[in-house]
Amino acid sequence: MEKIVLPEIKDMHLIDVYLANGGYSSVKKAFNQTPDDIIDQVKKSGLRGRGGAAFSAGLKWSFMPKSTTKPKYLCVNGDESEPGSFKDRQILEHNPHQLIEGILITCYAIGAKIAYVYIRGEYHKFINFFSKALNDAYEHGFVGDAMREKFGTDFTCQIYIHKGAGAYICGEESSLMNSIEGKRAYPRVKPPFPAQYGLWGCPTTINNVETITNVPPIIANGWEWFAKIGEPKHPGTILFGVSGHVNKPGVYELPTGTLLTELIYNYAGGVPGNKKILCVIPGGSSMPPLRGDQLEEIKMDAESLKAAGSAIGTGGVMVMDEDTDLVKVLTRITKFYYHESCGQCTPCREGTGWMLKILNRILSGSGSSNDLDLLISVANNIEGNTVCALGDAAAWPVKYMIERFRDYFETRVNTVTKLPIANKVHSLRKSVIPL
Repeated sequence: MEKIVLPEIKDMHLIDVYLANGGYSSVKKAFNQTPDDIIDQVKKSGLRGRGGAAFSAGLKWSFMPKSTTKPKYLCVNGDESEPGSFKDRQILEHNPHQLIEGILITCYAIGAKIAYVYIRGEYHKFINFFSKALNDAYEHGFVGDAMREKFGTDFTCQIYIHKGAGAYICGEESSLMNSIEGKRAYPRVKPPFPAQYGLWGCPTTINNVETITNVPPIIANGWEWFAKIGEPKHPGTILFGVSGHVNKPGVYELPTGTLLTELIYNYAGGVPGNKKILCVIPGGSSMPPLRGDQLEEIKMDAESLKAAGSAIGTGGVMVMDEDTDLVKVLTRITKFYYHESCGQCTPCREGTGWMLKILNRILSGSGSSNDLDLLISVANNIEGNTVCALGDAAAWPVKYMIERFRDYFETRVNTVTKLPIANKVHSLRKSVIPL
């Protein structure tokens, strides 16, 4: 299988190697076409976002207004703060020039002359890798004002790296834009959407690093070629980051529609000690988990996982064997979202804390069956009631983990719970009230 995003070419991160393998030829080809032609090709290719929502990239580009007096911007999301996701950094390290070329083509298609690559602050190493590649691209005239002479075109594009401060909320597109503007990273209420009112009130398109990196091969080989790879409704390859209880954790680029069991056993080497799989989260920690005894015939693409009751997300596959303590796992995931909630919306700000307190109570051995129902109730009151999707990201693991592993959680709780009495006089502080 040909690898599109991470080709197996030694030193592909070096500009001379990239050029020797056809690098920056796609952008030259694109400049000989109209922006509408480029958008049409990407739309027909079926390329869908690789950042979580799996939305049509070409359709998103088409939302940009054709005529406006305002400048247009492209934001490339490399925040990658989703637990279990570690694939964008592979591109920043091993194939940064294809990302740069994809940015140039995308900016030309949507009419943007400035692009911001937003990378999470902890990625010092990968920021340095990408910065070196970007400097080389500038020196060779592929980016910036020198593009006029290099390509014989009036179109120019400036690319800037923006380092985040390590906040999960900045993975949400409007929070990312607020962060770039120097504001607190609160999500914005939509509408208006970024294509109408984005960075500094100007039309803006936001795409994930992996999504943009797919663009040059589509222009080079044609949309028909890309559309035939993998599943028809979600074509192309995906970078699957496999972690947890597998013998060979890592990033695997495979066609969409690859069987989940094939990914785990054939590529990731199976489970250590040949233990049974208890649980798999197929797309990063915020996606609904799957039972280990129900993995057969599940394909790794957006439509198939949706039918299975989960989602492709960022392609971060987290495998847990039969000895895993799911209460600890769920508590740790919930603690993350409680910590990362920006606090703007009451259901998320308060609800994540409530869920964490209840899970800590169960973890300590003081939980009851009623607590399991209470957790689902709190999760349902968070889901769909927040400005951005962080509320859903916090609610789904709790809601679906308990619903799908109810038998497991029932073994960890009591039929009767005893809670300490708060604010009692000193002599009565050790008293309890049976419920």
